[in-house]
Amino acid sequence: MKAPFEAVALEYGKQKIPRVVAKGQEELALRIITEAKRQGIYVAEDPQLLALLSRLDVGEEITQDMYTAVAVILSWVYWLKGMQPGDEAKAEPEAPASKADDQASL
Repeated sequence: MKAPFEAVALEYGKQKIPRVVAKGQEELALRIITEAKRQGIYVAEDPQLLALLSRLDVGEEITQDMYTAVAVILSWVYWLKGMQPGDEAKAEPEAPASKADDQASL
């Protein structure tokens, strides 16, 4: 039996620890990824990290055992945007608020 198609979206910038802001399987996962791409949010494909993150509920912060893996993804996001950690605090807020934060969908 094939594993379900899944996605987990993280938000980082308003708080010190990344937090799950959306997650779902199949149709909902596709909608999460489609919306992330529409907003220019980086979408990573990392099955091992997805397996860890899918254990969390929406609104939960990542756990300490996930810090390194998520930091790698976030460093890629910063690099792709030509940013450094802390730059998001200097940027003028955009509408909608979700675009002002660094986000990644997995």
